[in-house]
Amino acid sequence: METKEIQKLIDFIAQSGLDEVNIETADLKIKVKRYGSAPVITNSSATPATPAPSFATSAPTTPVTQTAASELMVSNAAQSLITIKSPMIGTFYRASSPETPSFASVGDEIKPGKVVCVIEAMKLFNEIESEISGKIVKVLVENATPVEFDQPLFLVEPV
Repeated sequence: METKEIQKLIDFIAQSGLDEVNIETADLKIKVKRYGSAPVITNSSATPATPAPSFATSAPTTPVTQTAASELMVSNAAQSLITIKSPMIGTFYRASSPETPSFASVGDEIKPGKVVCVIEAMKLFNEIESEISGKIVKVLVENATPVEFDQPLFLVEPV
């Protein structure tokens, strides 16, 4: 379950009359309870399919703290960001060689057609071009690491 899906669940519970929701799959168990006006989230997972969001804990159910509430607000802001994803399986590189600067770094403005990285697959280096305009907010993958098809690479704030 992705952060966006969890956020939608929290929003749904906040707007509904439900006080508790339990979701359990083979890989993930989520329990959301409402105490007053703030939802409480716990996550118990033996083998999570995706990394658990930072506001989920495996500790017993406790009320949401000020830090968790601010992280939920950050999560809402992140929903307006666009993700550039890997179009293929391969090895992610931020630059064409170790001596050259990165194609795109945090804070850089990008436009459609601008190369943001290269992905090496079977000894072929494929330039990945942006399809959107915006500002790079976060690089989600370390240089020279393997990536999967459709794996998020960059978060972009649209302009």
